[in-house]
Amino acid sequence: MNFKNLAMWAVIILLSVGLFNMFQSPENLAKNNNQISFSKFLKEVDDGRVVEVEIQGNNIKGTLSDGNNFKTYSPNYPDLVEKLSDKGVSIIASPLEDKMPSLFGILLSWFPMLLLIGVWIFFMRQMQGGKGGAMGFGRSKAKLLNEAQGKVTFNDVAGVEEAKEEVEEIVEFLKDPRKFSRLGGKIPKGALLIGPPGTGKTLLAKAIAGEANVPFFSISGSDFVEMFVGVGASRVRDMFEQGKKHSPCIIFIDEIDAVGRSRGAGLGGGNDEREQTLNQLLVEMDGFDTNEGIILIAATNRPDVLDPALLRPGRFDRQVVVGNPDIIGREAILKVHVKKINTGPDVKLRTIARGTPGFSGADLANLINESALLAARKNKRVVTMSDIEEAKDKVMMGAERRSMVMSEDEKKLTAYHEGGHAIVALNEKASDPIHKATIIPRGRALGMVMRLPERDQLSISREKMHSDIAVAMGGRIAEELIFGHDKVTSGASSDIDMVTKMAKNMVTKYGMSKELGTIAYGENEEEVFLGRSVTKQQNMSEETAKKVDFEVKKIVDKGYERAKNILTDKIDDLHKIAKALLIYETLSGDEIRDLILKDIKPSRSFNDDKEEDNKETSALDTIGLKPKPAI
Repeated sequence: MNFKNLAMWAVIILLSVGLFNMFQSPENLAKNNNQISFSKFLKEVDDGRVVEVEIQGNNIKGTLSDGNNFKTYSPNYPDLVEKLSDKGVSIIASPLEDKMPSLFGILLSWFPMLLLIGVWIFFMRQMQGGKGGAMGFGRSKAKLLNEAQGKVTFNDVAGVEEAKEEVEEIVEFLKDPRKFSRLGGKIPKGALLIGPPGTGKTLLAKAIAGEANVPFFSISGSDFVEMFVGVGASRVRDMFEQGKKHSPCIIFIDEIDAVGRSRGAGLGGGNDEREQTLNQLLVEMDGFDTNEGIILIAATNRPDVLDPALLRPGRFDRQVVVGNPDIIGREAILKVHVKKINTGPDVKLRTIARGTPGFSGADLANLINESALLAARKNKRVVTMSDIEEAKDKVMMGAERRSMVMSEDEKKLTAYHEGGHAIVALNEKASDPIHKATIIPRGRALGMVMRLPERDQLSISREKMHSDIAVAMGGRIAEELIFGHDKVTSGASSDIDMVTKMAKNMVTKYGMSKELGTIAYGENEEEVFLGRSVTKQQNMSEETAKKVDFEVKKIVDKGYERAKNILTDKIDDLHKIAKALLIYETLSGDEIRDLILKDIKPSRSFNDDKEEDNKETSALDTIGLKPKPAI
């Protein structure tokens, strides 16, 4: 595209230079054209040097005795012919001819105007993306995808089994429309794919077209709206015209909320151009002129802002929810993506799926790609489980900050803080199993204890919430028990924030307080409207707010006491985990359980250097453990 622009500018510059030279003043052009003055012509005649002349009107051209040619212009000189005859000059006379202008002359006279028109067309094409010519603003920008660009089928889409079942009817209709029309049934004209970003809505639409083997037009909602009024509606009409030519086909509109927002919802009225475009889309989908064989599929993650007319039966009458996958879906998605890389035998996709709750399909694809990049950076030939774990931590919390300078006291405090979380998690029955603990800084955290649920949790019990609160308070309590009240740091701020929100939800949303009962309570909230702060009243009085605060504190204090009792009884286990973290920096869940329950240290060498091995042995001796004998 840049080469075309440069070429166009080069042609324009060359033509401009040519025009400048072509339209120079006649004085400059006459210098090299044998033009002489009339007085000099008469003098040459008197001297007898003129041999022959040709007179055409007032224009005279001839030949001198030395063979040179000349031209001149004669005024009304009546004695000129007589004078030439007296000097013996050969005279040729002819009348003026009214010649038709040549084609070159016409082009030359019109060239400046044509050049201006060409430059205007060029800039208008640039403004409109270079498609459709100077007057092609109203043409659709929908792109027709074919098999050469990569065919996608349902085998390439995983983790959205329910959504695939919803759209299978559309595939069957496109393959055999008579099957439905025979019984008088009509396939839905539109399907709206709803779901968070990255869940595979666009991929699912491509798979529908791939399975049905029909043309697939793709366009974005923002491609309809332009600065020119009426362009969007014209593009909608042209898009459906193209669809009719390729019927049966699928037209996919991505991010339809850009053009399908509710009309008149904004302050001061809506955008006229956008509303005209939406109106045209509504008419094309279900108006007097029916579009048989055209199925419109749209995707959005903002269904709440769409115009109600779009969602009524006869238009987008089938709404397919494409949500984040569950643990089985995540495992299936991982199987699709690991086919593209070389993985080692230790890679367990179920474990990865357990450790990625809430991940979308795009997140999982990014996770596998990051693990491949990490393995390539380490010059590995295969991607191992450690690479995927490192990539997961990087995606979730950021890259390791190994260059971060931490004092020995800070490392020790972090080790005991994370050890407190781990000990409480091991002794709380309702807590999720520990996946790993680390004191390597990532993002804004100096360390972490990661727990993985055995399965996706659709609801949380009261017992589980109390356990999570106790586990979150374990870090702060460990700091107090080991370093004293005055040495407590701000490292538990995120834990305290999480605990407070969870306890508040238990009281105000989940009805888990005997004092306040099963009633949903809300706070007074402030909203900004037209630049002013407006208080939005909720069903909570000042007295009720005090009760809520009291109940929240009671739940948090209960979790605090549970965690404190556990750590007081298991203080030796806390020392074991903290000192092992100082040695190895990262411990897996199995290593933590072996260390606490079986007194077995991790079966990996800290460092091949003897000095570091001695450091490891002395540290283990201080906690009463003996190194595992080498095999």
